[in-house]
Amino acid sequence: MPLHIQSHGLTDVGRRRKNNEDSFLVSDALGLYIVADGIGGHSGGEVASAEACDQVYSMVKRGSAAILACQHKPTKENRRAVRRLVESAIQAATYMIFGLADQDPAHKGMGTTISCLLYVGPNAFIGQVGDSRVYVLRDNIPTQITEDHTLINAQLKAGNITAEQAKTATYGNIITRAVGISEHVHVDVFELVCLAGDRFVLCSDGVHGYLDTDEELVSLCANRSRQDCAQALITHALARGGKDNATALIVDVEGVDDVGVGLAVGDVDDAGADGIDVDIDA
Repeated sequence: MPLHIQSHGLTDVGRRRKNNEDSFLVSDALGLYIVADGIGGHSGGEVASAEACDQVYSMVKRGSAAILACQHKPTKENRRAVRRLVESAIQAATYMIFGLADQDPAHKGMGTTISCLLYVGPNAFIGQVGDSRVYVLRDNIPTQITEDHTLINAQLKAGNITAEQAKTATYGNIITRAVGISEHVHVDVFELVCLAGDRFVLCSDGVHGYLDTDEELVSLCANRSRQDCAQALITHALARGGKDNATALIVDVEGVDDVGVGLAVGDVDDAGADGIDVDIDA
């Protein structure tokens, strides 16, 4: 039996916000999953995140030829075509949101984060802009696949602050990349080979901002149904303050696979190494 996927998504306005500016999209038929966290206020964030989901869905759907080619023959060239499709879809959303904001002064400066996963079995292609996240749990061991595009993470990478200092930094929510703020955005694109039993968690910072350790993520997600896992993540965020909108989307890879052992992020040709080796299209 080939690999197949099942999913469940949940969002909550939180305890402090009046509007929910998060959006998510689930399409098991297309194998597309998106979490977007809008910014801009005055309903601009809601517009941006919803528009991003719609645009990416439409672009990916129009790219069915590349997807089918990759499903039939996952060569390096065909996989690169799918990576380009994911990047182009997010760029299209960026251009559209920027144009909408340019036409409506009330939405000036609106934008959104986006974390999207396109499953083209047995490969998963992940596009990332902003500070929503994609994790994968394999054998109850979590790995953060995406990188936060935030000022605080840039400071950490540069060695200007320590991890302890980062916990109390006052600029923790300042993002350095967003969809729609300008006509173009740099998109991180990841590729990984899935195995049966993998569980992907896509979430906004209103969820992962309340996860202090990897162990907390495991305790909330392991040995639970998709529905219970999504609800547990939201409930955890609300119990710890719920200052932001909270969205969690769970994608499970099920079935018997014949891909082999190991998870490669990047080229399938590199599969087989122990652990998770993360690569990124820059």
